[in-house]
Amino acid sequence: MFDIGVGELLVILIVAVVVIGPKDLPLAMRTAGRWIGKMRRISAHFRSGIDTMVREAELEDMEKKWKAQNEEIMRRSAALTEAEAGAPVMTGPPPVETPPVKAPSLEKAPAETPPADVPAAELTPETAAQPLAQMPTPEPAAKGSADV
Repeated sequence: MFDIGVGELLVILIVAVVVIGPKDLPLAMRTAGRWIGKMRRISAHFRSGIDTMVREAELEDMEKKWKAQNEEIMRRSAALTEAEAGAPVMTGPPPVETPPVKAPSLEKAPAETPPADVPAAELTPETAAQPLAQMPTPEPAAKGSADV
């Protein structure tokens, strides 16, 4: 990486012992190791980001290439089928047919929903179809009577 030989490493170690001192050398080496580790992590993260961008660019190029090849194959296949059948052949997806939309009739207004306070036992098909104004209202229970 830096092409440091044994002689240069020995000189750096002697200078470090003289300048820093033998007492503080372990702390300095630990700090230097942390900084080197942090730099390696940053460079690995940067390198992985660049690799991801290159991979995405390659995928986009391959997708364009595959799409062009697919279109060429479809064109050749359509030409061969057209030559055999003597009629033009559709090469794209079939057209989507949507069902006709039914307009709501304005003759009859929609029935209102029954109120929530009407018990389900009182609802019959006849009362459920009645407008809200004609619905029977339940009578309040008498005081002192228990509901069973």
